[in-house]
Amino acid sequence: MEDGLLLKERIVVVVEEGERSLRWGAIWEEMKKLGILAGPMVAVGVSQYLLQLISLMMVGHLGEISLSGAALATSLTSVTGFSLLAGMASGLETLCGQAYGAQQYQNLGLHTQRAIFCLLLVSLPISLLWASMGKLLCFMGQDPLISYHAGKYAMWWIPGLFANAIVLPLIKFLQSQSLVLPMVLNSFATLCVHIPLCWVLVFKCGLGNVGAALAISLSTWFGAAILGLYVQYSPSYERTHLRLSKGVFNGLEFLRVAIPSAIMICLEYWSFQLLILLSGLLPNAKLETSVLSICLTTSILLYYIANGFGAAVSTRVSNELGAGNPQVARLATYAAMLISITETVVVSTTLFATRHILGCAYSSEKEVISYVANMVPLLCLSVITDGMQAVVSGNYLSNLYSLP
Repeated sequence: MEDGLLLKERIVVVVEEGERSLRWGAIWEEMKKLGILAGPMVAVGVSQYLLQLISLMMVGHLGEISLSGAALATSLTSVTGFSLLAGMASGLETLCGQAYGAQQYQNLGLHTQRAIFCLLLVSLPISLLWASMGKLLCFMGQDPLISYHAGKYAMWWIPGLFANAIVLPLIKFLQSQSLVLPMVLNSFATLCVHIPLCWVLVFKCGLGNVGAALAISLSTWFGAAILGLYVQYSPSYERTHLRLSKGVFNGLEFLRVAIPSAIMICLEYWSFQLLILLSGLLPNAKLETSVLSICLTTSILLYYIANGFGAAVSTRVSNELGAGNPQVARLATYAAMLISITETVVVSTTLFATRHILGCAYSSEKEVISYVANMVPLLCLSVITDGMQAVVSGNYLSNLYSLP
């Protein structure tokens, strides 16, 4: 009798160990799938942000006034424009992802066209706001000289706003189908064009702030043209082709998802950028604005790594939900959280180890470099919390809307 009970207990233990082994094996397989998708998405996000970062670095070597003006312009354009467009475009992660998972291929092109149309419309009033940024910053109590440089920077960034209204939906269109190689190649090509273009316009042509902003606009339009032509004429998108139709102008379905997405993304962006605006009101505005801009710019750059994993889990979860596989979607979320924890620990440790040389990339001023080094420990904590938040946000967006 006792031998029988012991045998049953052993059988139960073996079964439980087998289930755990299968569960961890499934999580490991999902982690590999996420890594294959997230790696290119990280490269795309970082490449896009490097357009702004490289321009800011080059402007920073023109002096504190130029760096402060570019930093304030970058802050306000992010708050009033780019965060809104990025948030609205994130709605396509849900719509296109689930449509692709449900094999409703004709809807992918329709959703993408609606998004481009809506984002271009939204860009019109934003551009008017940017055109008067210099006066707006003076009204907010910012230094008049810094406000003047910021206004010029924003003015020449307006063309890039409309280019982003096209690029962002196209990226989500490709992302939902896990077609990441075209995005990576396009982002890399755009970055290769931007670096020499920005250097020539800023230093050789003597345009300063204006040259840096103009370089971003021209580079973004270059990327938009290449990506748009590829998606339009490549035979790989026969089933999901972007053909114009009357349904494009009925953007209510897109706005139903885009508005909540935009609110969530905007609040996150605004919490960062508000700090830079407030730093302009401090006694030593040039130093405080420059240092805080460097820290937040670095934080946002590192956030794009976590954001790549958030985009990957959003794609995986929305595809599986569209295909009717909620268990696999849950598994993808667990795998993404494990990856996120590992990534944030590695990145924050590396950042702390390089804290004394971080400021050198942005400025030649010893006071700025030293101040940045003192801020890095707080920056490391921000990297950890932001990394976790990015993955959770990606999972939330993919569950925001369910196909009928």
